[in-house]
Amino acid sequence: MASPGLALTDRIRARIREIPDFPRPGINFMDITPLLADGELFGEVIDALAAAAGPDIDLVVGIESRGFIFGAALAYRLRCGFVPVRKPGKLPFRTHRVDYTLEYGTDGLEAHEDAIAPGMRVVLVDDVLATGGTAAATAQLVTRFGGELVAALFVLELGFLRGRERLAGGPPVHSLIRYD
Repeated sequence: MASPGLALTDRIRARIREIPDFPRPGINFMDITPLLADGELFGEVIDALAAAAGPDIDLVVGIESRGFIFGAALAYRLRCGFVPVRKPGKLPFRTHRVDYTLEYGTDGLEAHEDAIAPGMRVVLVDDVLATGGTAAATAQLVTRFGGELVAALFVLELGFLRGRERLAGGPPVHSLIRYD
């Protein structure tokens, strides 16, 4: 359970488990599952993301797959719609796709072609901002639809990977905690 005497950022940090050498040697994976298991803290995280989102949001776009967890809860909290952005070939209807470059190749992201109407106010949400590739590709997808991307929201940010730079010139970026 969350300790109400500690600041939200401290309580989040206490619930993030760092797993060394996962998924491969040299990578430290930031595991959010202990945070998700704390219902009170999870609710406070959603409330904090909602406050950062701002008013009059039409859609929350969640990035596969942990962005679905935070995104769906955030959409419920904001009383707006939710759009899943997925890896290619996972959505059953016609899609729009954005390809992006990884350090070791390319990948893509897709959303249904009718997911976002022009002019809709959209927030992007994911659990972690790392290198920023998937977030930047998702932002490009939202703008391709004609959506107005008003914020990019993350529970935690790995600042040393400089992912925020990939979103420069785009929406305001908010992370609840940052590791530098």
